[in-house]
Amino acid sequence: MPRSVNHVASRAKRKKILKLTRGYYGARKNVWTVAKNTWEKGLLYAYRDRKNKKRNFRALWIQRINAAARLEGMSYSQLMGAIHKSGVEINRKVLADLAMNQPDAFKAIVDKVKNA
Repeated sequence: MPRSVNHVASRAKRKKILKLTRGYYGARKNVWTVAKNTWEKGLLYAYRDRKNKKRNFRALWIQRINAAARLEGMSYSQLMGAIHKSGVEINRKVLADLAMNQPDAFKAIVDKVKNA
């Protein structure tokens, strides 16, 4: 009895991955083993960088808050310590947005925690 191989499914699987690697450079887009390895590695990078994205944004917010706080005569750590001590519930994302787009509101928050 001849061997039965499901060519339809295996070809479809290869076509799907080769379609996902369109736009890659050289053999990465059309050689099955290279394309498969590249695609799998891309999935690992995507997983890793979803975590790194959060880290990078937090670092950006801290830099923006620090720059705005220094214009008000405080360092970042002094400002955050004063915010926590005064009981103001505001996160870094919102604080950085205020520092960038509404400096008057940021100044009001700094004045409030300085006096508290």
